[in-house]
Amino acid sequence: MTLDRSVLAFAGIMVLLSVVLTVWVSPLFVWLTVFVGLNLVQSAFTGFCPAAAVFKVLGVKPGRAF
Repeated sequence: MTLDRSVLAFAGIMVLLSVVLTVWVSPLFVWLTVFVGLNLVQSAFTGFCPAAAVFKVLGVKPGRAF
């Protein structure tokens, strides 16, 4: 799996996890969804993604976007 797909998979998992936590634990977990969404938007404009940096350190092979 490339870095690009790893970042997209991680973002999707985090959104789904935050929805589950919002429904079953506390409505305040909606802020996790907001954070992930804002991070995706800023990544689209700046090209910098903290998750991509972490995955790169972990040795995930680079993709085209990151």
